[in-house]
Amino acid sequence: MTDPRRTPANGRVIAAHLAQQSPDRTAVTGQPACIRLPVVNLLRRPDGPRDRQLLLGAEITIYEERDGWAFVQAVADDYVGYVPATALATDAAPATHRVCTPATHAYSAADMKSSDLCSLSHGSRVSVLAFTDRFAETNLGFIPASHLRPVSVPETDPVAVAQLFLGTPYLWGGNSRWGIDCSGLVQAAMLACGVTCPGDSDQQENEMGQNILLGNTAVPSDLRRGDLLFWKGHVALMQDHETMIHANAHHMAVALEPVADAVERIMVQGDGPITRHRRPDL
Repeated sequence: MTDPRRTPANGRVIAAHLAQQSPDRTAVTGQPACIRLPVVNLLRRPDGPRDRQLLLGAEITIYEERDGWAFVQAVADDYVGYVPATALATDAAPATHRVCTPATHAYSAADMKSSDLCSLSHGSRVSVLAFTDRFAETNLGFIPASHLRPVSVPETDPVAVAQLFLGTPYLWGGNSRWGIDCSGLVQAAMLACGVTCPGDSDQQENEMGQNILLGNTAVPSDLRRGDLLFWKGHVALMQDHETMIHANAHHMAVALEPVADAVERIMVQGDGPITRHRRPDL
């Protein structure tokens, strides 16, 4: 069955490469664009619930604009949804760098005492025009150069990336330093390392790397740094063989937790045992 979360089709239009599946809808090629605001909710329908979020510079394809809303598909994970048309730019310069710290500010001048113009989350993508002393000049303002990394140079350790989000508030469907959920944290960590990663935990459970068979114990014995553990509707990233990092509603934040404690707590609260253990291809 086709996953509607990653199928670029609504009641009126369908992506041209899928046109044969629904000849009654208008086939459209789609227009490339990117997100021009720091954080934008990706909605299931106009004015509907948030499914995920898109950060500044995220590449998308526009399939329809109607009544101030754009029906789009994200390039990074193929997730589809609606964003305000005003959140999009079709003529932006290609991104050259991404924010590699938990968050940063764009300033009005190459001076930390100058007024801040906006705040940017880890993973935001910007186009650097020039470097001035310790700052990078962008169309948004001046960003500390040490807070940026070339988009062509991925990180190497997803766990280290996830640790940058420690203390971030839990937010259902969140993908930023201002709020993130379990699958958003895993995706941020993987994408920063150049690893393809879908947006939701059930997708990650079925697609992320090697499936490690579960044994007869409540806690898997062969746990390694970077492994993923899944429960019904939840995912955590192993920091080491006994501690995991995850965005969770118990702490209402990104937190470290002994995996044995988490297994017992999650079972007691009625959400069942671990359903899968996966080892991403890094």
